Amino acid sequence: MKMIKVTASEFQAKCLKLIADIETSKDSITITKRGRPVAVLGPAQAPEKKAGLLGAMKGSVLRYDAPTEPAIDPDDWAASH
Repeated sequence: MKMIKVTASEFQAKCLKLIADIETSKDSITITKRGRPVAVLGPAQAPEKKAGLLGAMKGSVLRYDAPTEPAIDPDDWAASH
C-alpha cells in the first residue's frame, strides 16, 4: 500500500475519481494544504458481522445423541399446581 499526496485544491477538483481509485487500489491519500498534511483518506474496513439471535449459538453443540428424547428423565419433572 502506498501513500499518495494531493493538494486540497486538487482533491476538491478530483474527489470522486480519487475515491474510486482508493476503492480499487486500497492506497491512502494524504491531503495537503500549503505543503502540510491536513487529512488522510483511506479505504474503509469491512464492517464486522454481528451474530443475530438466529444462529448465535451455531457450532456450540458438541454432541446430540438422542434428539427425540427428553433432555432429562420425565420422573424428575416437577409440575406446579
